[in-house]
Amino acid sequence: MDLRHLRYFVAVAEERHFGRAAERLHMAQPPLSTQIRQLEAELGVALLHRTTRRVGLTEAGRAYLERARAILADVDEAAQHARLVAAGSVGHLAIGCVGSATYSLLPALSRRLTEELPGVDFSFRGEMLAPDQAEALRTGAIDVALLRPVAADVSLTVHVLRRDRLVVAVPVDHPLARRKRLRAADLAGADLIVHSADRRSVMYDVVLGLLRDAGVEPHIRHEVGETSTLVTLVAGGLGVAIVPEPVTALALDGVAYLPLAGAGARVELAVAHRADRSEPHLARTVGVIRAMF
Repeated sequence: MDLRHLRYFVAVAEERHFGRAAERLHMAQPPLSTQIRQLEAELGVALLHRTTRRVGLTEAGRAYLERARAILADVDEAAQHARLVAAGSVGHLAIGCVGSATYSLLPALSRRLTEELPGVDFSFRGEMLAPDQAEALRTGAIDVALLRPVAADVSLTVHVLRRDRLVVAVPVDHPLARRKRLRAADLAGADLIVHSADRRSVMYDVVLGLLRDAGVEPHIRHEVGETSTLVTLVAGGLGVAIVPEPVTALALDGVAYLPLAGAGARVELAVAHRADRSEPHLARTVGVIRAMF
């Protein structure tokens, strides 16, 4: 028995006529009759009542028809699902975002992904530091990351999306807030709020590198894990912070954002995933993200 026998039987059972069933199946009537008899012989039961004018179902035939339809429906559904998987149109993906991407990019990204890949179930994790994202990619806790690139890692595939300008977030009543732009050297002696060194933040290294290149000994007052907390502390007058320009989407009262001058005052934003992963829906998702830039 194979699926062909089930399809033959369902056609005859629904048409209640071998001739019409043969036309529906695009085959001759004698071979169809032969196939149905072979099916009944294999099952050891009569499925059909045959007369010269019509075909009826036995009790066994009615029960078999119900199950045959369900089996064929499952087979058709499985085939359709396989096609959707191959096309990258279904699946589940968890996407992690660094703080600045959470505020500036995630709203537009979630809408675009929903529009272009409505069959893919997306979940999002915001306010993740890049090293935490890299580890989450390796363990499978997330599938795609929008991050500030960490040191080269052959286990990850990384595509740089853009280079964000850096700005200085200062309290609106701070003396520096009267400037139109700042240099790293202007932050000498200022209380700094930075991302956590203990959590290996990329921005921590970027900020301290800029200051030391400018000959400034950093005076760190607070270390935080989340960018939103960092900006909130600035709003509270507890210090100043160097952040990527997209953080300005956090337009908190009490905070002014000033451009940071200097050729090195930029930081990369990238999309990353595990190098050993190539599922179609993951590839399409990364393609949508890259197309946005």
